[in-house]
Amino acid sequence: MSTDALVAALAEIERHVAHAGWDTPARLFALVPTAELLAAERSLAGQLAAPTAPDALSSIEQDGFHAGDDVVDALARISWPPTVFGAALVLERLFLPAGLEADLPDDPDAAAAAVAAHPARQDVRVVVGVTRDGAHHGLARLKSHPEDLLAAPDLVPGLADALAQTLHD
Repeated sequence: MSTDALVAALAEIERHVAHAGWDTPARLFALVPTAELLAAERSLAGQLAAPTAPDALSSIEQDGFHAGDDVVDALARISWPPTVFGAALVLERLFLPAGLEADLPDDPDAAAAAVAAHPARQDVRVVVGVTRDGAHHGLARLKSHPEDLLAAPDLVPGLADALAQTLHD
């Protein structure tokens, strides 16, 4: 499977979740080869576009996913069956520009409140995806610059690592 297929699936997920706007909870998706999905579920043929690439991936949102306060802990409790080739997670976070973190309180709750109230804070939506063959990639969109989509293989490495663990026994 190519990294291009993963990036294309992540871009589709980002477009999908963008329709819900901002301030949404974390969302989890299984990634499966589109050709295999269509072969197994012929009834989906009218709902899914025919794959434009032989290794295209389709995303299936996991409606019962609730990350709670610790998304890494929530991911640690998930294990995918072998039919799932990859996984993707959408997460929104607040952050401060570099240099402003030094002024934050040490207490995590107080720091979160300070970031949320800070006039220079940025809202970011990240979409991170991984596959069983080791590919990983991330996309990010800032609320203040909705026309820009940032992308990199190592955008959120800790989150990609936690997501990758869901694909292994």
